[in-house]
Amino acid sequence: MGKPRSPKGRGREVVRRLSDEYPEARCALHHDDSFQLLVATILSAQCTDEMVNKVTPAFFAAYPSATALAGAEPSELETMIKPTGFFRSKAKSLIGMAGALAERFDGQVPDRLDDLVTLPGVGRKTANVVLGVWFGQPGITVDTHVGRLSRRLGLTTEDDPVKAERDLMKVWPRRSWTDTSLRLILHGRQVCLSRRPRCDGCVLNDFCPCAFQV
Repeated sequence: MGKPRSPKGRGREVVRRLSDEYPEARCALHHDDSFQLLVATILSAQCTDEMVNKVTPAFFAAYPSATALAGAEPSELETMIKPTGFFRSKAKSLIGMAGALAERFDGQVPDRLDDLVTLPGVGRKTANVVLGVWFGQPGITVDTHVGRLSRRLGLTTEDDPVKAERDLMKVWPRRSWTDTSLRLILHGRQVCLSRRPRCDGCVLNDFCPCAFQV
């Protein structure tokens, strides 16, 4: 079988090989419900999942619901989430998000993309995480890893996450969107690193246009 040469061909091969490489790929953010996942995903911006998971147990104990979070004292919330970085803007987004949930959605996280992206601090990336991981709706999460790897693999040339997401929708089967996003994130953390990708140990190195060139 020859090497896939088109973006669609490479995309389908990425799906197939990464499903074999990471069969148990899961969201690394600890959560028990959709509200906790939404909070954790907002906190994960420019922060490691490990750090978020250290912060969220105390967070969820103090703010177990959208109503509780909406009434949070900003300074107290900022202190609690400070280790995740950008804590002032995150605190503002979290309180605004919780207030919107309480006022417009009866405190429940909506299961529609168009509704989720109306919440403060929630863009398409965050919305797709919640929809895919919790609600089981296929969604592509273009974080820094997915963006970097999809460009290296020739699946998109776009730096803009929304435009890259649209390109990936064309080359990945819809049913695989969520799982392949999670697997590509894992691959980006463990193998296809930003500065020194480990091409020797990459299961995609025989058809990746950037293999051994970064």
